[in-house]
Amino acid sequence: MSWPLYQHVALKQDLPEHCLKKGDVATLVDYVPHPEGGEQGCVLEVFNALGESLAVVAVRESDVEGLDADEVLAVGL
Repeated sequence: MSWPLYQHVALKQDLPEHCLKKGDVATLVDYVPHPEGGEQGCVLEVFNALGESLAVVAVRESDVEGLDADEVLAVGL
């Protein structure tokens, strides 16, 4: 499923190389085609709770999911 650009999405898996975890919220900033015709990619920007950019990552479109209105963001303790 394709979402509009600049929407918030959540990771569906851990990305340990970027210190990101399943469920982390990111902003979708671009779509990129696979160079060999495979699954489309998504470019995501991840921000901390203060709005500071932490990472820009590229993942497969199937590695992200949309957010639902009944979900609440929380700070890990």
